[in-house]
Amino acid sequence: MVFEYAPAPESAAIVDVRPSYGLFVGGEFTDGHGEPFKSVNPADETVLAEIARADEGDVDRAVAAARTAFERVWGPMPGAERAKYLYRIARIVQERSRELAVLESIDNGKPIRESRDVDVPLVAAHFFYYAGWADKLGHAGFGPDPRPLGVAGQIIPWNFPLLMLAWKIAPALACGNTVVLKPAETTPLTALLFADICRQADLPPGVVNIVTGAGDTGRALAEHPGVDKVAFTGSTDVGRQIARSAAGTAKRLTLELGGKAANIVFEDAALDQAVEGVVNGIFFNQGHVCCAGSRLLVQESVAEELLERLKTRMATLRVGDPLDKNTDVGAINSAAQLARIRELADAGEAEGAERWSPPCELPPQGFWFAPTVFTGVAQSHRIAREEIFGPVLSMLTFRTPEEAVTKANNTPYGLSAGIWTEKGSRILWTAQRLRAGVVWANTFNKFDPASPFGGYKESGFGREGGRHGLEGYLDA
Repeated sequence: MVFEYAPAPESAAIVDVRPSYGLFVGGEFTDGHGEPFKSVNPADETVLAEIARADEGDVDRAVAAARTAFERVWGPMPGAERAKYLYRIARIVQERSRELAVLESIDNGKPIRESRDVDVPLVAAHFFYYAGWADKLGHAGFGPDPRPLGVAGQIIPWNFPLLMLAWKIAPALACGNTVVLKPAETTPLTALLFADICRQADLPPGVVNIVTGAGDTGRALAEHPGVDKVAFTGSTDVGRQIARSAAGTAKRLTLELGGKAANIVFEDAALDQAVEGVVNGIFFNQGHVCCAGSRLLVQESVAEELLERLKTRMATLRVGDPLDKNTDVGAINSAAQLARIRELADAGEAEGAERWSPPCELPPQGFWFAPTVFTGVAQSHRIAREEIFGPVLSMLTFRTPEEAVTKANNTPYGLSAGIWTEKGSRILWTAQRLRAGVVWANTFNKFDPASPFGGYKESGFGREGGRHGLEGYLDA
């Protein structure tokens, strides 16, 4: 018997989306001087709001406001006083959690269940966590009297708009820096709502500034001579450009870039548990996750059985309205990203891999892609080498642990990996040999504010989260 779920929509009425939004500079919303652009709901392609575009002059104003706030207010402020503001922000995030979750799902396309249960709680947790560090920086292991760097220019992606904001702003403020943040052009709305939260928390003007725009705005911020630190999360190609622009300057740099994570399933793994981890690893947030487990490496002896169970589980995934609480896979964030996913999926078929998706009725409007798994994948295939950033899984097999490690490390990226086995010794043996910044064992996509996150090779450098996340914002 098949049970059908009745629709369980979350109301969008809790969010008051304004027709237009300005920049947030010096504690006030101001006009931008570039050509405004539109933020679109990816689930139905309706226009949500018109967004101001910051030009170089606007970035100048934001950096100047941040510098003034740093020198006069925030930098000299005792850490215990800064902590009070961070605690206040965390509490307001909790109080407005439903509003933030709904707005995130409308603007980004991710299921409300993920926004509500994962993203927003982690946002509050990061501000609470770093509030606790604000008056203890001398005990963080970076010298007895570490100092803030000054003005941090921060550029965040569209896959976790509010969470990436928290990952960057919370440690920067705890260390005494001020911030100019540029959200992704397709998902600016929760960052602009966060600006309102900063005002509600009575954060001193200029401590947090938000400039909206596309690549030109981000470039102006990253290359601005008044910025002391650049923190970027996004594509490896843009990360290279930022690294080149910072070379030869005194700017500090943290880059969290792409990934092509391996999820390794050994023959002694609990297969049902592993299947849940595989599904969570690649279909969470529509695969729009830099650390997504997009390469599934399965020991040959259990490959057929695991694939059968995986297909059965994929057939239960519900694709549709992001505001429906029963939805598992929401909308792809943009038309451009959907085109990229389709291109790589088509390349997988053209190169000889076998493509499978469960029967899935996609909505007629919006940007949608059915959960997909490829078998018969070779390491030379584009789908095994390039970051797809969508709900597409490539399955490969291995015979020995040594082969599993070799295949897992055969990538220019090194952000994350997963290991599934009942043997603790095998977990430790494998983890020591994987060239990945984060390795999960018998789980996947688990995050905690106290745990550092970052990569090797083309996945970037520096760490965000935990005590390690303070280092990039301190001049020891």
